[in-house]
Amino acid sequence: MLELDTLLTSQVQRVFVIEDITWGTETSYLVRYHGRLNMDSAAAYDMLAEALRPYDVTPLFRMDDGQQTIILMRGAVQPRASNPWVNIVMFLLTVLSVLLAGGLYGYQGEVPADGLWQGTFIWGLLRAGLPFAVSMLAILLAHEFGHYLAGRHHKTAVTLPYFIPFPFSPFGTMGAFIQMKEPPKNRRILLDIGLAGPLAGLVVAIPVLFIGLRFSTLDTLPRLLMPGSVLSLEGNSLLYLLAKFVTFGKLLPAPHSYGGLSPIAYWLRYFFTGQPLPLGGQDVLLHPVAWAGWAGLLVTALNLIPAGQLDGGHALYVLLGKSVDRLRPFILVVLFALGWIWSGWWLWAFLIFVFGGAHAEPLDQITPLDNRRRALAVLGLLVFVLVFTPVPMIVLGG
Repeated sequence: MLELDTLLTSQVQRVFVIEDITWGTETSYLVRYHGRLNMDSAAAYDMLAEALRPYDVTPLFRMDDGQQTIILMRGAVQPRASNPWVNIVMFLLTVLSVLLAGGLYGYQGEVPADGLWQGTFIWGLLRAGLPFAVSMLAILLAHEFGHYLAGRHHKTAVTLPYFIPFPFSPFGTMGAFIQMKEPPKNRRILLDIGLAGPLAGLVVAIPVLFIGLRFSTLDTLPRLLMPGSVLSLEGNSLLYLLAKFVTFGKLLPAPHSYGGLSPIAYWLRYFFTGQPLPLGGQDVLLHPVAWAGWAGLLVTALNLIPAGQLDGGHALYVLLGKSVDRLRPFILVVLFALGWIWSGWWLWAFLIFVFGGAHAEPLDQITPLDNRRRALAVLGLLVFVLVFTPVPMIVLGG
């Protein structure tokens, strides 16, 4: 044991000026060193981790009351192999589910009275769903492989994407996710992996949205809903409002009347509450490709909510550290309040309440963000502001 202790200390001394040593116990850490690094922290961590791997030891870089600290833990991270067939099967099921959702949205033929399982009807439904499915899956694939490729670039073990089918829903899917099979090395890598997904997805979603809007048409909303009829209005983000303005030259939905309010007051109220309803006004009738683009913005916004293990939570955590937990109550209050307008926010508030206190803590917490990544983190939070949709959907009638 004494020989191993001496060996560990000698390896640490290659990158660290040791000021004091605290030996751990069998149930805690092996040893804790206080002092200061004698080289770049990221390079020091790589060098030390590689040197200690043959001894089944993992180093942790920490700040302890303002002092640099190296903690050596028993055990080296060994990412477990995953079964890619699970990913493939879930993806194929999601393709079918998204095709069905797109078909239900875009099908304009007659529904056979003698049964929905006729081959010609099903084929027509799937063909009608193709524009939406291709667009939606392109956005999701870009998002998830943005995460995946960033992880591979940084030699961090991540799973292939797990797609989640959700038949007979507006989008046919609940999105997708990947898992990190080992802790991120430092905050720079955590940020890169976290933001690569939503930014890559947005790069695809924006042109998809504009292409879809070019195929969309303007229509007049009814002043009154007939009994049994249903009207659904998709919500607005700042980016979606801008895209409609660039395409059609007006803010949509354009109300029949501002009801005595100034245009600014009307739009502030409508943006955050969905009220007053623009019945009798003009709105865009979304082409399936535009519907997928809008869904892509919504998916990006949900992933960028600045809490917990969400991509936005990673961005805020690398900027603020543990103090980010002080913002969680505020986020929960905002989501709970928005839930009175769109009940789906209550589910997100519940998930963040239960899981939002956990963070993907890097092994090396000494290496700071560089200026480029600090700007990238701020960009991620700015994108959240641009794509956040306070009232994602309003459904009337039924």
